[in-house]
Amino acid sequence: MTTGLLVAVALLLVCVVLSLLTGSQPVAIGEVLRVLFADDRSEPAIIVHDLRMPRTVVGICVGIALGLAGALMQSLTRNPIADPGVLGINAGAAFGVLVAIVGLGIGDFTGYVWFAFLGATLSTTLVYLIGSRGNDSGAPVRLALAGTAVGAALVSAVEAMVFLDPKAFDEYRFWIVGDIAKPELSVVGELLPFLLVGALVALSLGPRLNAIALGDELGTALGVGLPRTRLLAGFSVLLLAGLATAVAGPIGFVGLAAPHLARAVTGPDQRWVLPYAAVLGAVMVLLADVAGRVVLPSGELRVSILTAIVGAPFFVVLVRRRRAAA
Repeated sequence: MTTGLLVAVALLLVCVVLSLLTGSQPVAIGEVLRVLFADDRSEPAIIVHDLRMPRTVVGICVGIALGLAGALMQSLTRNPIADPGVLGINAGAAFGVLVAIVGLGIGDFTGYVWFAFLGATLSTTLVYLIGSRGNDSGAPVRLALAGTAVGAALVSAVEAMVFLDPKAFDEYRFWIVGDIAKPELSVVGELLPFLLVGALVALSLGPRLNAIALGDELGTALGVGLPRTRLLAGFSVLLLAGLATAVAGPIGFVGLAAPHLARAVTGPDQRWVLPYAAVLGAVMVLLADVAGRVVLPSGELRVSILTAIVGAPFFVVLVRRRRAAA
C-alpha cells in the first residue's frame, strides 16, 4: 500500500510540473525551474509566480479537500454514490455568495469567499440538527434526506435572489461555474488552517470508519462511539468541502470518483482509502485544469466542465453496477 501511495504522490508531482509548464504562453521546463528559485520580474517569472503557481496550489488544496470529503461521505452514509453535496454544502455556499453580493454589495472574491464558507457551515449544521432529531438520530439515511431537503430549499432561495436582482448574476455566474484560476495564494494562506484541521480529523477516523462499516451494533461492540464519530466526520466534511466550494465554486464528481479509484487499489480499508483519495483528488483537479488550458484553440474550459465531462459517464457506469445499486 505504501508503494502505491508513493506512486500516486509521484503522479501528483508530474501533474504539478505539467501545470507550471502548460498555458497560452509556452515556458520551457528549464526556465520554470530557474524562475522558481530566482528573485526577478521577467516575463517567465511573472507567468509562473503570479499565474500558474497560485492555480496549481489552489488545485492541490481543492483536490485534497474534495477527495477526503467524498471518501468520508461515502463511508459515513454507506452510499457509494454519495458526495459532499449530500449535506447541502454546495447549496449553502452558493446561498452565502448571493447574500454577500446582493445584500452587502460585496463584489470581490476575497470578500465573498468567507460568506461562501459561512453558508456551507450553516447549511451543514442545519442538516445535522434536523437529521439528529427523533429516534435513530444521526443515521446516514436521515442525514442524506435532511441534506437533500435543505439543499433544495437553499437552491430555490438562490434562484429567487438571482431572479430579483439580475445584476448580481454577472458576478455570481463566474463563481458558480467552478474554477481554480481566479483565487490568489493569499486566500489559500487564510484558508489553509481549515484544510489542515479537516484533513487531520479525517485521517484519524480511518480505524473507526472501518469498525462502523461492519454495522452499527458491531461497531459499538468494538468500542466505537457512533454519535461522536459521525459528528467528527461531519465536522471534517464541513471544513473540507466548505473550503473547496468557497475557494473554487462547485466542482462536481471529484469527491465521487476519487474514493472509488482509491478503493480499486486499496480495498475497503479506510486507513488507506482516505490518503489515496486525497492524493488522487488533487491529481484529478490538476489534470482537469491542465486539459482545460489546451483543449480549445483559444481560451480555456473551466475545471468543473472537464470534471463533469469525465465524471458523468463514470457516474452512469457506477449506478448501473448491480453492487452499487444494491
